[in-house]
Amino acid sequence: MRRFVVAPNDAGQRLDKFILKVAGNLSPSLMYKYLRKKAIKVDGRRAEGSTRLQAGAVVEMYINDEFFTEKNADFRAIGYRPELEIVYEDENLLLVDKKPGVPVHADAHGSRDTLINQVLLYLYEKGAYDPERELSFTPALCNRLDQNTGGIVIVAKNAAAGRALYEIVKNRQVEKRYLALALGSFREKQATLRAYLKKDAASNLVRIAAQPREGYKEIVTRYRVLREGGGLSLLEVELVTGRTHQIRAHLAFAGHPLAGDLKYGTAAANKGLPFRHQALYAYSLAFRLPEEHPLSYLNGQVFQVKKVYFADFIESRTRDGEKRRKE
Repeated sequence: MRRFVVAPNDAGQRLDKFILKVAGNLSPSLMYKYLRKKAIKVDGRRAEGSTRLQAGAVVEMYINDEFFTEKNADFRAIGYRPELEIVYEDENLLLVDKKPGVPVHADAHGSRDTLINQVLLYLYEKGAYDPERELSFTPALCNRLDQNTGGIVIVAKNAAAGRALYEIVKNRQVEKRYLALALGSFREKQATLRAYLKKDAASNLVRIAAQPREGYKEIVTRYRVLREGGGLSLLEVELVTGRTHQIRAHLAFAGHPLAGDLKYGTAAANKGLPFRHQALYAYSLAFRLPEEHPLSYLNGQVFQVKKVYFADFIESRTRDGEKRRKE
């Protein structure tokens, strides 16, 4: 038998969700069987899987030890102390500048050097997270970026903040802006692009169509040219819709693939450019929250990364070109 006292970070969630976190080797069907047979109780009484747990409640589970999972300690095996670029931090959340090339979670290769493990180690070392004291909660990423895209990622440091932040992201109450370095010169220096996108999971590609088609979803992308020169344009981009690879594919469809992007661009078009990844960065984030929201203190605040590695490339490329012409 295992006995758990519900802590604040475990409160508010459904009993069945809690059980499957602490007893990760237990199948859902067997869990519901144990609930029906009163082998799992809350405060000494039979409970339904939909029961919302309150702080201080006692969950007793009369099941075999083999169903309980060990604490995840992958983050302790990174092998080095990560130097995270912290954009903002308070008791509820952390905004981290993820660098291009860093995966947010483990991929098929099982690498431990992921953003979430770096964050967990950072919080563990500063005493803000101790897996041995938590029953089911782990600090979590509330938004994602492609491995080769840099920018701000939101981290929930407690369960209540996690629920609030997931809703914020879901309801599009966070305004994200990107910097992108695109090939070519734009005829319209500011515009809203509209098209239709379909994800092809097998190839990890998306396809774009100008007109509605079956299986395609509408995409809307706003851009503004900040600087241009040397065959390149630096853009500020805002996603009105948020689809997989939307910025990369939509700009390529418009005839301006991102510098360094060989998935939606070509090696020939990138010849002579130094970029190993697509030149795309989620550089700015702002919260748009109502007064009654539990995180309303963030409303109107704008957070930005300190530096985007390709932001000044046009100027340096132009200077180099002028120098070569003079020589």
